[in-house]
Amino acid sequence: MARKKKSSPAEDFVGVVALMPWWLGLMIGVVSYIMLHRLANSAVVVSPIGPDLAGSLVGIFTRALAQAGQYLVPLLCLIGAGVSVLGRRKRTKLLDGVANSGNTDALGAMTWLEFEQMTGEWFRRQGYAINEVGGAGPDGGIDLVLHKNGEKFLVQCKQWRSIKVGVGVVRELYGVMTAERASGGFVVTSGTFTDDAKKFAQGRNVELLDGAMLIHALRAASPGPQPSGLKQPNAPEEIQQPMIRPCHVCGSKMVRRTAKRGANAGQAFLGCSGYPGCKTTRPIS
Repeated sequence: MARKKKSSPAEDFVGVVALMPWWLGLMIGVVSYIMLHRLANSAVVVSPIGPDLAGSLVGIFTRALAQAGQYLVPLLCLIGAGVSVLGRRKRTKLLDGVANSGNTDALGAMTWLEFEQMTGEWFRRQGYAINEVGGAGPDGGIDLVLHKNGEKFLVQCKQWRSIKVGVGVVRELYGVMTAERASGGFVVTSGTFTDDAKKFAQGRNVELLDGAMLIHALRAASPGPQPSGLKQPNAPEEIQQPMIRPCHVCGSKMVRRTAKRGANAGQAFLGCSGYPGCKTTRPIS
């Protein structure tokens, strides 16, 4: 087995910048040039004797690095910003392509990496900040770390064409959620889940998105034309339901409702589907 080629510090720096929004990479490049340019043109007083000699040598060496870095660092930031733009276009193309196809076959035809990238783009369109961790392969661990409204969520992506996602995968995610003190988690698959997996997820703030549910969500998030001859979701609940955590009191599904009276009349909220037995409500974030 061939060894993985080690990356250089410059490649690692470009990789980090590429994970950021392109405009942030450009901003870092501009700021770094201003700071390094000032340092490169600063005066250094050389003292040939005494304890100040070491400080003078450090100053000379630092200025020499700044003279090279004032051009190198912004260039690497520019390259990283370009990679970020290309990566975002690729993810957008993947999402819109599957949404316009309108069937789970398109999900099954993707590679596991493309599936993760497309899923990350969908979460990004839901307002989450995305950190693509990568699970080290098609059956790895946590693939995405999401942040929204001060909360952290973990995501596992399973691009499995025929095998149902079992309870072991959901149990593994829940264990990592507990260790990381995450507010919730998602298991996203191009296929389906076993009954045991669905049962275990209930009441544990773990959302399961199978291929059919994901297709509906992608179509709702895509601005492109919808494929003809396919059933369109008739209510927001069909799209939002996979993203809604269950009732923390009884574990039942939370559904979208509208207040009919009182000070909040006309406003939408989430109510427990077990009403009137359970009267738990939650604002829509």
